[in-house]
Amino acid sequence: MLPRFLLADNSQEYPETIYVVHTEHPRFIVESNLDDFEQNRVIHWIDPEPESENIIEALLEEAADFLEDELSNQEDLYDDEFGLN
Repeated sequence: MLPRFLLADNSQEYPETIYVVHTEHPRFIVESNLDDFEQNRVIHWIDPEPESENIIEALLEEAADFLEDELSNQEDLYDDEFGLN
C-alpha cells in the first residue's frame, strides 16, 4: 500500500520546485515553490477535480502539513547524521 502523500522533485530542471503527490482518491499533484507552498502553486488533477471548494482546501491543507512535517523530519535526520544536534 502506498503512503497517502509522497514528495517528488526534478531538481536538475526545476531546482526551486517541489511536488506533493496525493495517492488516494481524488489523486493529484501539487507543484509549488520549495520555499513557500502557497507561492505559484499549481494543482495537477489525476482524478476529476472535486466540485467542493471545501474538499479542495482541506486536501491542500493536508498536503501543506505533510510537506512541512516531512521537510522538518529530513532536517532532523540530516542534523543527527552529521552530529549537528
